[in-house]
Amino acid sequence: MKAEKKESQKTKREPKKETQKADNQSRYTHVSHTFQPVFNEESRVLVLGTFPSVKSREGMFYYHHPQNRFWNVMAGLCGEETPRTIDEKKQMLLRNRIAIWDVIESCDIIGSSDSSIKNVTPADLNRVLSQADIREIFGNGQKACALYKKYCQKITGREITGLPSTSPANAACSLERLMEQWEAVRNAVLRT
Repeated sequence: MKAEKKESQKTKREPKKETQKADNQSRYTHVSHTFQPVFNEESRVLVLGTFPSVKSREGMFYYHHPQNRFWNVMAGLCGEETPRTIDEKKQMLLRNRIAIWDVIESCDIIGSSDSSIKNVTPADLNRVLSQADIREIFGNGQKACALYKKYCQKITGREITGLPSTSPANAACSLERLMEQWEAVRNAVLRT
C-alpha cells in the first residue's frame, strides 16, 4: 500500500515539472543586439556587459534602466556630472577614452535575466579591438566575464578583469563600493 501511494505521488509530480519546463521555454525570446558599440580610435579601455536589458532594448542604449548605477559610476570616475541623454553619455565615454559594448550579439533570453541566456552568438569584438588601441578589458559583472571567457577570449587572446555589476540586481553592493572597485577603469585609462 505504501509503495502504491509513493508511486501515485511520484506520477502526480512529474507532469508538474514538465509543465514548468514548457512554461519556461515559452517565456524565452530570441533577441539580437540593436545598437552599436561606443568607441573611437582614441579608446583605450573596453567595458563589456552581457546583453542589453529589456529597458536598454526599449531605450536603444546601454544601461538604460533608471536604477542601473553604470552612468553614476562612470561620471564619478571621469569627474563629470552624470550624463542624461544618449549623446551626453557617448561624449563622456569618448572624451575619457572608454569604449563600451556587450559580449553577446544575439541569444535566447527570458526578459533581462542573464542567468537565462542560452543559444549565444557572441559579438565580434575585433570590430573594436582592430580600430582602437584597447589596453584593458573589463567586465561589468561576473556573468559578463564568464561569457567573455567562454565565447570570446580564444578569439581575442586577451584577458578580462571582472568588476562588480552596476545592475540594480546587485543591490548588496553599495555605490561607494562600486566606485572603489571600478577605480581600476580610471587607473587603466590614466596608464595609457
